[in-house]
Amino acid sequence: MGGGLGGSSDAATTLLALNQLWELKLSREQLLESGLQLGADVPVFIFGQNAFAEGIGEKLVPIELLPAWYLVLIPPVQVSTAEVFASKELTRNTIPIKIPPFSVWHGHNDLELVVCRTYPEVARCLEWLKRLENTTIAAMSGSGACVFAEFATELAAQTAFAQIPDDMNGFVAKGLDCHPMHKSVE
Repeated sequence: MGGGLGGSSDAATTLLALNQLWELKLSREQLLESGLQLGADVPVFIFGQNAFAEGIGEKLVPIELLPAWYLVLIPPVQVSTAEVFASKELTRNTIPIKIPPFSVWHGHNDLELVVCRTYPEVARCLEWLKRLENTTIAAMSGSGACVFAEFATELAAQTAFAQIPDDMNGFVAKGLDCHPMHKSVE
């Protein structure tokens, strides 16, 4: 709870699983529409593959990403997504990125600054990640509190993991190209 790591993917997986278990035979498009009612991030998980999202999450274009490993830090706080979105500090003036020339290095998380100002523990973990070598990206996951650094290899991620200060918690995870239930829907 409050980590920015799973509510949307859990909701999408539940929709996919119920569609299969109850033999509803809903199309991916129908599930995408249902998922959007649950949250803006849910459709990308129903889509089931790496994607560039536009609008409020309903316009998805598949993209190829290089294989990646992630070091995820779990600050000892729970961030309320509703409070972050209600913050007067949240700017809503970011110029949308278009595809092409989209690159994961061109984007940023508008919520990150608000969360880091409100939760110094998140800011501290993120700053630690940004000082690591061999990362391609260090950022906050969703609306926080978890932060991550991306690495090209498992060895690089595990090497960074071994350096975590004693008062920080984290784990290493491999990025996926496709949701495990992607093929359950046509």
